[in-house]
Amino acid sequence: MLDNVQIINDNGEAKFAVLNFQDYLDIKALLSDTSKLEDYLDYLHIQKVKQQTQKILSLDEVKRELSIE
Repeated sequence: MLDNVQIINDNGEAKFAVLNFQDYLDIKALLSDTSKLEDYLDYLHIQKVKQQTQKILSLDEVKRELSIE
């Protein structure tokens, strides 16, 4: 969503971000709708967890680990 942002600096300090107008509208809609924002934050969390997870387990392996069988 924010892949093409231009940062404007003043004396080496970031002051402004310029982005595509459609991206602005998308962000505005996302931030004004609690449900959409919650879904987006869940999505970001899932992506972060996926990056941290080294091993993918099958359902049987998970059951064994949890001793549910």
